[in-house]
Amino acid sequence: MTYTAPLVGGVLIGLAASLFLLVLGRVAGVSGIFARLLNRRRDGADVAFVVGLVAAGAMFAAVNGAAIGPPIMTRWSTVLAAGLLVGFGTCLGNGCTSGHGVCGIGSGSRRSFVATLVFMATAALTVFFIRHVLEVTP
Repeated sequence: MTYTAPLVGGVLIGLAASLFLLVLGRVAGVSGIFARLLNRRRDGADVAFVVGLVAAGAMFAAVNGAAIGPPIMTRWSTVLAAGLLVGFGTCLGNGCTSGHGVCGIGSGSRRSFVATLVFMATAALTVFFIRHVLEVTP
């Protein structure tokens, strides 16, 4: 297993979040940026950030398509329900994993540390439940 791609990706995420904070004075929380785009309170930085996220993913997929993984084979209703639950969770948690996990922990926020622990524990329990209790495998 190679650790180069995750290491480079982590450094780039940290650099982007740091620059967003240093240059604009704002946290690079993707759910907050996306919410501003949907609420039409956007500015050029928000649009550029989201375009950069999509463009970087597309460029990486073009270079190394196997890194993206197989397509998700599920119904659109499941994808829609999952998206709504994630949106509700980010509202309830006052931010997402990028805002709390990358920016909040990096700035020493106790609330972000607790939120990230809850995100990660919930993810681990969900995977355990789906794979070992429901016995669903990808």
